[in-house]
Amino acid sequence: MADYLTQYKKDLQIKGYSDKTIRTYMYIIGYYLKHYDSTLDENSCQQIKDYLHHLKEVKKVSQPLMNQSYSALKFFYSTTIRQNWEIMKIPYMRRSKKLPEILNREEISKLLDITHNIKHKAMLMVTYSAGLRVSEAANLKVADIDSKAKTIKVCGGKGNKDRYTLLSEKTLVLLRQYYKIYRPQIWLFEGQLKTNPIHVSVFQRAFGKAVQDANIKKHVSIHSLRHSFATHLLEQGTDIYVVQRLLGHSHIYCQ
Repeated sequence: MADYLTQYKKDLQIKGYSDKTIRTYMYIIGYYLKHYDSTLDENSCQQIKDYLHHLKEVKKVSQPLMNQSYSALKFFYSTTIRQNWEIMKIPYMRRSKKLPEILNREEISKLLDITHNIKHKAMLMVTYSAGLRVSEAANLKVADIDSKAKTIKVCGGKGNKDRYTLLSEKTLVLLRQYYKIYRPQIWLFEGQLKTNPIHVSVFQRAFGKAVQDANIKKHVSIHSLRHSFATHLLEQGTDIYVVQRLLGHSHIYCQ
């Protein structure tokens, strides 16, 4: 099993996948090999289908993890094992068509107004006003903030792609207030050790507390700020292709 995993990791690195994706795919394939005791059946197509069925019906894994498992297995077999991936024989789980719940502008304002910790307020404001994934916001560096150009550089986003997004005047004012108090050096939002970025769980807890304090009953998460950003831009007439570029994705409601 170790030989498979070692080569698989090398293949993923050569392909240029992000460290986060590599860790996820390695975990998935490690679990897959352990499930079959490292024995790969010659009829790989049936083995894969049996395993995906096991994940869905026995382990009851989520739709995103099902699709990640599909992608991880596809790369493993087609690249590392060098077997044909019989795409027509291995079904891909359909994506849910349900749209995420969105916070309106009044709810966003209420969340920010009720957040008195200036660091937490800056974290939530940046995440919303720039349309960031929480991992992207957590890994921002001070140098990524361009106050003159009014842009934020997002490095190593999903797919390991860099992009620029918006830095609003209101967000810039708040960040300057935050900077005067905390004086971050490398990471915009430092962790307990200043040499490390803040953990995404701090964002999630700050958002959860704000939602609770604001008495918002919608089923929302920190990622709802990103979806709300996209929706609000579209509502004010921003071209959908501009919104997609700011999000760094091909669809405004993708992750």
